[in-house]
Amino acid sequence: MSASLDSRVSAIRTVALVGPAGAGKTLLLDALLAHAGVIPQAGSTERGNTVSDHDPLEKRLGHSLQSSLAHFTHGGVRIHAIDTPGAPDLVGQALPALEAADTAIVVINAVNGIEMMAQRMLAAARERWLTRLIVVNRIDCPDLDLPALLTQIREVFGKECLPLNLPAEGGQRVADCFFAASGEADFSSVAEAHRALVEQVVEVDADFVERYLAEGDIDPRELHAPLEQALREGHLVPVCFCSAKTAAGIPELLSVIEALMPNPAEGNPPPFLEGKGNEPRPYPAAPDPARHVLAHVFKIVADPYLGKMGVMRVHQGRIAKGGLLFVGHARKPIRVAHLFMLQGARHIDIDEALPGDLCAIAKVDDIAFDAVLHDAQEDEHIFLKPLDFPMPVHGLAISPARRGDEQKLWDVLARLVDEDPCLRIEQAGHDGTFGHQTLVYGLGELHLRLLLERVRELYRGEVVTEPPRIAYRETVSQAAEGHYRHKKQSGGAGQFGEVYLRVEPLERGAGFEFVDAVKGGTIPGQFMPAVEKGVRQACASGVIAGYPLVDLRVVVFDGKHHSVDSKEIAFVTAGRRALVEAVRAARPLVLEPIVQVEITAPEHGIGDITGDLASRRG
Repeated sequence: MSASLDSRVSAIRTVALVGPAGAGKTLLLDALLAHAGVIPQAGSTERGNTVSDHDPLEKRLGHSLQSSLAHFTHGGVRIHAIDTPGAPDLVGQALPALEAADTAIVVINAVNGIEMMAQRMLAAARERWLTRLIVVNRIDCPDLDLPALLTQIREVFGKECLPLNLPAEGGQRVADCFFAASGEADFSSVAEAHRALVEQVVEVDADFVERYLAEGDIDPRELHAPLEQALREGHLVPVCFCSAKTAAGIPELLSVIEALMPNPAEGNPPPFLEGKGNEPRPYPAAPDPARHVLAHVFKIVADPYLGKMGVMRVHQGRIAKGGLLFVGHARKPIRVAHLFMLQGARHIDIDEALPGDLCAIAKVDDIAFDAVLHDAQEDEHIFLKPLDFPMPVHGLAISPARRGDEQKLWDVLARLVDEDPCLRIEQAGHDGTFGHQTLVYGLGELHLRLLLERVRELYRGEVVTEPPRIAYRETVSQAAEGHYRHKKQSGGAGQFGEVYLRVEPLERGAGFEFVDAVKGGTIPGQFMPAVEKGVRQACASGVIAGYPLVDLRVVVFDGKHHSVDSKEIAFVTAGRRALVEAVRAARPLVLEPIVQVEITAPEHGIGDITGDLASRRG
């Protein structure tokens, strides 16, 4: 590894801004960009001129709807930042940012306090062993109780949360508590905060503990190694205060990111795994530009001019413009014709990307979310430990207003699903049991409402929506027998087949079993597939309400055939009609789908939630 490349990697910081909607993540990023000299002044969501909220729908609604990238330099360090949406329905856009970052900056609104999305995203960052930095924004607002908020942060997130700075002069500036051993603050004491920070850091190194006990203090500039260890191990979660609106604390936050947050070599290694099957082994990826390339796609963008674009974090190796890369298990490489760095809506051409860099390649149809790109085929079985995404269960049926546009609409939906791991589409009712529907599933009403906005924009036509038909199922509650003789004679060749069978209930989720228990050849073996076909046809169409039959065993135990007139069609009919007779005698039931949910809520909301669940028969 050349010295120049090594120094460039160590001068990279990659951070993800996460937290609830309204915390000010987008304005905070603009404030950082303005202070770094990238833009002349910070924008605002009201004016619709922020760097990261560049989508027309985001500008109209005044909220981030997708993750967005920006880059700036401060003190010789290149900082990559990912702004993420904070609405719970859009967590599928926020979580992947954690796969691309070394530091998760959890932004908290000083007015609202700790909200659910702050807890959720900090917990997700902890699970990925990311360095966490808590930023309390909007300290310029009146009537704040910041001491109580800091206490709440430590109660909810842990005693390892300690302030790196404190508000001063009524929130007009902040007082450093790490590099400074004394100073004035609006509450608490800079000296006490400094002492708590130093003690928390030296605890990870026995030599520093002895020295601290002997000397009473240590110059923080000597504590870089134990500080990075404390951040890596989660032994320290720093807290910073700022106001994106007034820029109070913004220079200090930039300095914290530059000087204290980990570079790609100082953070915990990404959780890459290698191998096939159920027991993959950890793969030790290293941020070394001289090694094979490993890059992970954490975002897909369907650009109207550049086509399908994969946005990735380089974890190992060096991606060069014009080079060749393999996508996952693909045997044919792709050429990196263009390499981009994204700056909000802008695409900036670059020649190379190093470990820690965020970059994008375009016009690659084979690329997909969560794909791993590499430049050596022996690395084809390496993948990143997947995130735990919530399951999309809020459904909507969608169809085009114009007949014949079904495929066009499906293509638009498939494109949107490519971009969002928490969207799912499926075709229901192809077997004709209860009507054909195209179903789209998301995380909530907001998620699907935004999806429809995008569909109308891309499809350029009207769509019709309706609630999904409920996926009821039928089953039996006791064993029963059925019999049917199919006999048809019309002058020519006849049809004959007779079937005796029994149905038995199975446990929920067991599915369907077909058992051939015929003795003595009363139904020849060549006709048994026809009997099973008829049975399965009856199961697919249902017996009492038109819904598929599930969780039952069908045992065919006797029958009759004719040496001349028996044909497959006769046994298909006999099997189907015998099953219908047996099911009707087996006390059939209609099953309603049940969703199991786990709800985490503050204590004061438990009563309302319990009442709401009860009203939904929960």
